[in-house]
Amino acid sequence: MHEPADDALAARLPAGVLREVAPAYLEEPRGRYLGRAGLVAAPRTTDEVAAVVRACAEARVGIVPRGGGTGLVSGQVMPDGPAPLILSLERMTALRGAWPEENVLVAEAGMTLQAVRDAAEAAGRLFPLSLASQGTAAIGGCLATNAGGVTALRYGSARALCLGIEAVLPDGSVVHDLKRLRKDNTGYDIRDLLIGAEGTLGIITAASLKLVVPPPNVGVAMLQVPDPAAALTLLALAEGRMAGGVTAFELIGGQGPAFLAEVLPEIRQPLPGADWSVLIEVGLPEGLAPDAALEGLLVDAMERGLVLDGVIAQSGQQAADFWSLREHIPEANRRIGAIASHDISLPLSEIAGFIRDAGAALAGHGVRINCFGHLGDGNLHYNLFPAAGRQRGDYDALRPALSRLVHRMVVDRGGSFSAEHGVGRLKVAELAEWGDPARLAAMRAIKRALDPLGIMNPGAVLSAGA
Repeated sequence: MHEPADDALAARLPAGVLREVAPAYLEEPRGRYLGRAGLVAAPRTTDEVAAVVRACAEARVGIVPRGGGTGLVSGQVMPDGPAPLILSLERMTALRGAWPEENVLVAEAGMTLQAVRDAAEAAGRLFPLSLASQGTAAIGGCLATNAGGVTALRYGSARALCLGIEAVLPDGSVVHDLKRLRKDNTGYDIRDLLIGAEGTLGIITAASLKLVVPPPNVGVAMLQVPDPAAALTLLALAEGRMAGGVTAFELIGGQGPAFLAEVLPEIRQPLPGADWSVLIEVGLPEGLAPDAALEGLLVDAMERGLVLDGVIAQSGQQAADFWSLREHIPEANRRIGAIASHDISLPLSEIAGFIRDAGAALAGHGVRINCFGHLGDGNLHYNLFPAAGRQRGDYDALRPALSRLVHRMVVDRGGSFSAEHGVGRLKVAELAEWGDPARLAAMRAIKRALDPLGIMNPGAVLSAGA
């Protein structure tokens, strides 16, 4: 049943936008927080989004934007405070146009990342952003969180793949900036301000996205390495030999495949028992054979002691199997049940030392560490799990101290406690403590200037009222 205030707001909304407040709108993937909402609105057009925002501004009701709901830092749910309106982009799924000769397409914010990739493929191009959740994640949410993924080494994160946006600001005005330009020096870049703002400064409704010509020759290999330091040296060697052709370079600690063997034994493992391995994908131009390039890398690396064993994919199916192993590690993690998950980034030269020292610091706490991630751009997923025979609930009292220990060690080495997932509501306190004071002051000033009523995703990124 609606509260009277909800009914009053509902009467101001465009016809046909209201949806039932179903549980799916209130959930987040890790199940740690349950959101709340007075109303759910699903506009079909940008004008309808603007009308909803204006109505909420007049009623002083908070707005929580929602794309595919796959975010991992609780930016899409609001568990505390006055019940907000959830603004879902689920109906804004149109492909507004594709210009393959320009390597551009324009997509509405509710299109899934997979649908964007499919549209690019239909145009003979590639939209290179790639995430495990791409079948559900919406492109608007990917931009709002500046999502990263496995190909950021070569193509950059979501921000680097966006040329222009259309967005609704907190007063209901619309930024019409869907330009298809590579160069446009006309003042402050509102596009880059809204990308990564997690819906706290406005709602992205459409975007001009940068496409690339897909590399004609692709090769994939799994290589066993002695340790993370060797993996980093191998990365430098691969980049030197491939002349910019390394698309992905994923570090996989031994605990991840061990979890897979336990809960997903059907996943093929080319290097069973390896303590450390890397998954490398290269994309090369016509006339360069990726198998030969990877074989040359393997021979060179083994002579240098950087690789202990390796398998080069001999077919598309085998390459898909290698990637399936990497992509199923998060699912195995979910089934085991993490105590705490950390999305961190470090300068490349600090990674090996961090992994060594963090492992030593956590050794007495009875946890298993699953360290894996995008080594090529310095982004690790450093996740802690209960010791064998124990449950994650046994660690509830210890979880905050364990996460603080990990994050403190990251920050001390010049790294970030939020690499590709964003701040959301989960890491607001960490940002307040460890963020640069001048930068935080500028962020608060921007928030006050654009959203003086504080209605846009209240409590995300910056604490409510900050």
